[in-house]
Amino acid sequence: MYKRQLSSGVKSDNFINVATIGMVCDFCARGIEKTFYDDALVKRVLVSLETGKVLIAYDNAKKVDFGEIKNIFLSNGQSATGMTLKKIT
Repeated sequence: MYKRQLSSGVKSDNFINVATIGMVCDFCARGIEKTFYDDALVKRVLVSLETGKVLIAYDNAKKVDFGEIKNIFLSNGQSATGMTLKKIT
């Protein structure tokens, strides 16, 4: 369901799956969403508090920078412990 929600209505080539530590409440989740949505090339963000994962769909014009993503989480009080990129061509 998680991936189906992300891909529904999104035409994106870059999907980032981020594992986190420290994301424990809805306020944390909304902060992460808001920060990522500040980037016009982010098409969708899905946060799962249950699994501690965040799935982000970027427009294919965005050059994905794992350091930037990690810093976004740090600035919101969480830690990104792992990231995977899936490009759809």
